[in-house]
Amino acid sequence: MKFPGNELVALLVAVSFAAGLNVYATVATLGLLAHAGVLALPAGLQLLASWYVIAASGVLFAIEFFADKIPAFDLIWNALHTFIRIPVAALLTYQATASLSPLEQLGATLAGGAIALAAHGGKTAVRAAVTASPEPFSNISLSLGEDTLAVFLTWFATRQPYWAAGIVAVFLVITILLVRWVTKALRALFGGAEHALAG
Repeated sequence: MKFPGNELVALLVAVSFAAGLNVYATVATLGLLAHAGVLALPAGLQLLASWYVIAASGVLFAIEFFADKIPAFDLIWNALHTFIRIPVAALLTYQATASLSPLEQLGATLAGGAIALAAHGGKTAVRAAVTASPEPFSNISLSLGEDTLAVFLTWFATRQPYWAAGIVAVFLVITILLVRWVTKALRALFGGAEHALAG
């Protein structure tokens, strides 16, 4: 399946968001879909269909699958992945838009990175709020949901790119609201702790 310009943009919006949640699941899904002939990758992304890339992404996804479900450690894992998810999402967008003018390609790359940053930031903020809970099930449930959403969005974007981009738009609004709520909650928490120590 090949995508005209507007559909490719919609596809990249969904893929960038998915990469911000779980970059390894996103890359592996793209590679498998391309290898199965379901998706015709742009020339700059043909490497993703290589079994080496698919296997490496699959192994890293398996590691993240467990690492991301351990309370407290998942915060360290996500912090480190700030330097992986966002650059990889930007690189995927850059490679996919090689046929555009340099200025358009730069704009698309920045947009892809920004969308991944929003997804990653929202994920990290919610995890920071949930980690305070003594039970591990909230972390596990959130992580499973994020993994499922990353795979689903990547696949769905190859079938209905506009609908997938619309779903991402909704999640971006929710993410902004969640980040604001978590930020206020953490400020109130630390503010209360400071007053208690001062008193």
